[in-house]
Amino acid sequence: MLSLKLPLKLHLLFSLDYFLTKACRRSNGTVNRRLHNLFDLKTSPSKTPRKGVSTSDTIINSSTNLWFRLYTPHSTNNEEKRNLPIIIYFHGGGFAFFSASSIVYDIWCRRLSNELQAVIVSVNYRLAPEHKFPSQYEDGFEALNAGGNLAHHVSVKAGELTFSKLKIIGLIAIQPFFGGEERTEADFLHSKAPIMTLHFTDWYWKMFLPDGSDRDHPAANVFGHKSSTDISQVEFPETLLLMGGFDMLKNWQRRSFQDTLCL
Repeated sequence: MLSLKLPLKLHLLFSLDYFLTKACRRSNGTVNRRLHNLFDLKTSPSKTPRKGVSTSDTIINSSTNLWFRLYTPHSTNNEEKRNLPIIIYFHGGGFAFFSASSIVYDIWCRRLSNELQAVIVSVNYRLAPEHKFPSQYEDGFEALNAGGNLAHHVSVKAGELTFSKLKIIGLIAIQPFFGGEERTEADFLHSKAPIMTLHFTDWYWKMFLPDGSDRDHPAANVFGHKSSTDISQVEFPETLLLMGGFDMLKNWQRRSFQDTLCL
């Protein structure tokens, strides 16, 4: 069995995140938001560039609290800014945790914007279990008009339509959160990896999917026998898939994108 050896600082951070997240998950499938907000540090937008990037927040739909944080690299002039690539970013958190203003994702998006010289649109979508499937996908698509897993489903939906001012040229799937009823080799091999465990993934799916659904629901098992989407009829963008070597979901990630012939 492969052994995961991490630097002490990273190991401590992962362990702290694991125990804090575990403490916020209630056995009845709800989340202790008050407790989670104590350690989910937030950061405000800044028109004054920090790390070479300025940020601002824009409300898309106040009734659903849908908004995005815009990251613009400061080292470009107005003419260059008109031609910058745009990356639509959907933060991680198992559909249940964090936001576009969470400091960990603010730091990440700021770094992406500066190093890639790209405009980043970080979407703040609704969270489960208060808002189950398909709320997150609807928010993603509405933001696109204005996720890993979110980005995939939004890309599929977008591929069915034509935009007058937007051309989707690619999808970057960073350890997308896919799954199914079947237990894979990686499920058992890395079932006790830092942050994500087999028990955790089952809990996330249960509180996200519609009541009565199993993990073969198309939102999880994206090309399984219950999926009604014929990907061959969709203009699915070129895809870059990033998998973690010790990610217990990597078998599902590889299988899903092999089915789309996007590897």
